[in-house]
Amino acid sequence: MTPRPEPIAVVGMACRFPGANGVDALWEVLRDGIDATGDTPPLRYSTDALYSAVPAPGKVISRRSGYLDGADRFDAGFFGMAAEEAAALDPQQRLLMTTAWEALEDAGIPADRLGGSRTGVYVGAVHLDYWDLLARRGLESITGSAVYNNRSVLSGRLSYLFDLRGPSISLDTACSSSLVAVHLACQSLRTGETTLALAAGVNLKLIPDQDVMLSQIPILAPDGRCKFGDAFADGFAPSDGVGVVVLKPLARAAADGDRIRAVVLGGAVTNDGASSGSLLAPSVEGHAQMLRWAYENAGVPPADVDFVEAHGTGTPMIDPVEFAALGDVLGAGRPAGRPCFVGSIKTNIGHTEGAAGVAALIKTVLCLEHRQVVPSLHFRTPNPAIAWDRLPLVVPTRAEPLPDTGRPAVAGVSGQGISAVNTHLVIGEARRPPPPPPSEARARLLVLSARSPQALDDLARAYLRHLRPGGAGHGHDLRDVCHSAATRRQHHPHRLAVPADSRDTALRALAGHLDGVPRAEPTGLARRYLAGEPVPWHSLTEPDARYVPLPTYPWQTQSYWLETDPRDH
Repeated sequence: MTPRPEPIAVVGMACRFPGANGVDALWEVLRDGIDATGDTPPLRYSTDALYSAVPAPGKVISRRSGYLDGADRFDAGFFGMAAEEAAALDPQQRLLMTTAWEALEDAGIPADRLGGSRTGVYVGAVHLDYWDLLARRGLESITGSAVYNNRSVLSGRLSYLFDLRGPSISLDTACSSSLVAVHLACQSLRTGETTLALAAGVNLKLIPDQDVMLSQIPILAPDGRCKFGDAFADGFAPSDGVGVVVLKPLARAAADGDRIRAVVLGGAVTNDGASSGSLLAPSVEGHAQMLRWAYENAGVPPADVDFVEAHGTGTPMIDPVEFAALGDVLGAGRPAGRPCFVGSIKTNIGHTEGAAGVAALIKTVLCLEHRQVVPSLHFRTPNPAIAWDRLPLVVPTRAEPLPDTGRPAVAGVSGQGISAVNTHLVIGEARRPPPPPPSEARARLLVLSARSPQALDDLARAYLRHLRPGGAGHGHDLRDVCHSAATRRQHHPHRLAVPADSRDTALRALAGHLDGVPRAEPTGLARRYLAGEPVPWHSLTEPDARYVPLPTYPWQTQSYWLETDPRDH
């Protein structure tokens, strides 16, 4: 028997997707069944000039897609960049830098502790639209600095930023790119080549070229909406997006006291070969083979899978292939009355192409954490080309609880590339650790820091929202909040130290700081911390303290774009 691969823990996540400026916001979009696509902004391209209701040379058949708000905005000062350098830099790199930092904060891993480590970086991406925008200004506009916008630098930028010494790979397998990136990162962790990995995907559509091409095939949805599994599915909407996950071997994550959000149990990357009879056409045989190999690798019976986040493009050619293969593999031996849920995040945010796989993974982790399957949108009339009566598959149209089977839930995540590169990862629900005993009332120190006074004030406001009744961190023990802020965050030059013996005391002190209330002269650890002196936080840790998530860094952004000065909006 082939030994099962070592499980890999997802310990951190961050993202920017249409309608969602972070992971928590993405869950609200998914849970509430929101379609976050919208009209193409004039700053991208003029749909009035290019729109045609029917395919025509040089025309686009849709006015809508999925777009990020503020894709031009960046905290250049935080990352030590001059305005000119930031303006010339592909915003895909800027988004990756920002989101990678947030993912590490979500994981509770201070970035300044990673320098020189065997940390790998794997980034999936398909387009370089910013390069194309530059080139269209004429050959004389291309200077030597343009080399920083090569695709290979997408991963190299993160390795340089954090001084990471493991593999640094940018890859393009079309729309399966970022899921392949996750798979390669897991393989590297299992072999010991790396001890930590960042896996990511990014996509920004800044020019109309691809929309024009997709309109001619045509697989661009005229209404800009993905209708996965529906009889009226007529294409997808290419969209913006970036997502980053932080990965560690499960045993190491548990030993380090990390918050384990989900577990990658195994997976497979395959190609359809010649099984479809056409280079770019998907194959039921190839797709089913991918699924079988993935579950064999993970050591999980396919009949145990509770839900699948499909590639789910909502195209007449691909949807029936996915459903047929899923039914064939996941239906074998499945108990009657326990169908497998199948959905697609593309119905919420569009098709983020190079970031599609990591978007699907983040959605899956959130569903496992909340033990809830979210609705897949625009599914009204089941596609008659799919044998629904013979397939134990259900497309959820409302939020559904995961079945209680007496074991951790299991999910699958699929990705496909136009060159027939298939990927499927098997994801397991993380076991919830027992809650620690409540702490005793005692004086503690809550420490915050930032790289500017304004950012420090913004961070204090974020902590107020986080810790107040109704805030995401209101239920966390003050012991754990203080422990996490001290030991799981990078400490910046501008600092605040709040002595507190209760949550209410901490809240009053944070509010007092923002109101300019004079504070007592700091003493002891507070004085040392504010003076920038080293503090041995780990030796001061209370035995029962655990890591809990905290507010992420408050970016101080400006707009940067080609041949413009930074400008505030």
